[in-house]
Amino acid sequence: MITSPPAPLDPGELDALKERARGLRVSIVTMLEAAKSGHSAGPLGMADLFAALYFKLLSHDPEQPDWPNRDVLLLSNGHTAPVLYAAMAHSGYFPVEELGTLRRLGSRLQGHPERSALPGLENTSGPLGSGLSQGAGYAHVIQHLDHRSDRWVYVVMGDGELNEGNVWEAAMYAAKYELGQLIGIVDRNFIQIDGDTEDVMPLGDLAGKWTAFGWHVMEVDGHDIAALVDAVNAAKAETSRPSVIIANTVPGKGVPFMERDHTWHGRVPNAEQAAEALRALTDSGVTR
Repeated sequence: MITSPPAPLDPGELDALKERARGLRVSIVTMLEAAKSGHSAGPLGMADLFAALYFKLLSHDPEQPDWPNRDVLLLSNGHTAPVLYAAMAHSGYFPVEELGTLRRLGSRLQGHPERSALPGLENTSGPLGSGLSQGAGYAHVIQHLDHRSDRWVYVVMGDGELNEGNVWEAAMYAAKYELGQLIGIVDRNFIQIDGDTEDVMPLGDLAGKWTAFGWHVMEVDGHDIAALVDAVNAAKAETSRPSVIIANTVPGKGVPFMERDHTWHGRVPNAEQAAEALRALTDSGVTR
């Protein structure tokens, strides 16, 4: 069953979201340089998506992290935590200044999210491939036990983690139980730690795979915020099956010397590189 989606973004709102994404990228570079370890390419590539989620799409309340009417966002590819932390801080879950504690001993902001460490974190993630199973279970409870039709579960995944069989078991489960309130988002940036995804373990016709598993599939430019918002609205309008959005992104987006270079998957900038990256982000104004 398909219902009517809400109206698209107006130009002023779109520009504000683009500026939000740029701000997230600035925070990502700054916190990674301070931490001296972590992952750069993926978080930078997902900044537009997280700006759209936290500042437009998610129903959430930073002052009530456990608000019972909230939507749920599960980060499956936990190593991209800097973009999640940046979005949460800029939303008001904790002070932006705390981003400077990333990966420090005793910090609430560890290299992979720990659910009990920070209000607003919905899952602990690190081992890849588990997020969609968590999301499917959560969506099943919302739909079939709580009988709620006004909450959605979002699961953000990396394309490299689709090598994990657990993802496809969860995909079958979600289709079987018609989990229309489950929205998967794949960061399709074509890199993983050892190189190009199509060299390491080819995903081939990724949209065709999800379609064959019974999902409603959309593919968009992951840096086109308006397209991301439209895709999520279309997913929410499809109530009889789960939806997946394949978001094609550029790893390292916004920092020219990092873009499309898989070696930045698990590297961070030194002080000189961070300064160059911040200059590029400042000169660029809003994204796109």
